[in-house]
Amino acid sequence: MVYITRREHFNSAHKLNVAEWSEEKNLEVFGKCANPNWHGHNYELEVTVKGEPNPVTGFVINLKELSTILRTKITDKLDHKNMNMDVDFMKGVQPSTENVAIKIWEQIYRDVNALGCELHCVKVKETENNSVEYYG
Repeated sequence: MVYITRREHFNSAHKLNVAEWSEEKNLEVFGKCANPNWHGHNYELEVTVKGEPNPVTGFVINLKELSTILRTKITDKLDHKNMNMDVDFMKGVQPSTENVAIKIWEQIYRDVNALGCELHCVKVKETENNSVEYYG
C-alpha cells in the first residue's frame, strides 16, 4: 500500500458562535474565533490517498486529477470566502476546523475513490499550532 499526499492552500473567514448564547459566553468558549466581525486564517489542506501503483503509470493517483478535484470542489469554494455565509457545503455547520475537515472529506470522497484509489485522510491546518486530521 502506497500513500500519497497533495497539499493546497486557501484563505477563509469564519466565526464560531452559538446563536442561543450571549456574546460574552461565545467569547468565553470560542475566544477570538467568536469575534462579532469575523476573523480569518490561512489554511493548509493536505489530502492523502492510498492504493497500489498502476503498473503502467506507476501512479496511485494522477495528482493533476486530484488537484482538479480539490480546486473545483474545495479551494474555489473556500478561498477568500466567509465559511458561515458563502460556502454551500458549510451552510448551517459550525465552522470549526474539525467540521471543515469532515465536510471537505464528504465533498471529495466519491470523486477521489472513483479514480481507483481510496481517500485516506483529510488534514486541515488552521494555524502553525493547530491542525485536524479526519479519516472518514
